[in-house]
Order: sequence, then C-alpha cells, then structure tokens
Amino acid sequence: MKKTKMKTKKVLSRRFKITARGKVLRGYNFKRHLRRNKSAKQKRRFKQTTTLSSVYARKVKKALGVT
Repeated sequence: MKKTKMKTKKVLSRRFKITARGKVLRGYNFKRHLRRNKSAKQKRRFKQTTTLSSVYARKVKKALGVT
C-alpha cells in the first residue's frame, strides 16, 4: 500500500518563512490600516520580522512538512 504525501498548508507557507538554521520567522500584524493612531516607532517595528516561539514553531514546521 502506498503512503500518501502530506500536502503543504498554503496559508502557512505565505505567512511564515523558515531560515536555514530552522527558525520560523513571522511578520507583525496591525499594520494595514488605522496607522494614524500609531506612533512612528510602532510603525517602524511592524516592518521587521520576529521569530516564533518554539511551541508554535514545531506546529508550523509540521504543517509545512519540514522536520
């Protein structure tokens, strides 16, 4: 009996990036609209990426098919 391949969750592949060392990067939310109310420092921070905590990183990697 053939083993079926697991499909990649496309939503997660667009939202997260996995580095060469295996870290999972994500972007910030709250940056699309209502930006007048936010400080310049806050808006600058939204442009950057941050790493995902290890518990969620394992779940995202599993859904993306990365071991």
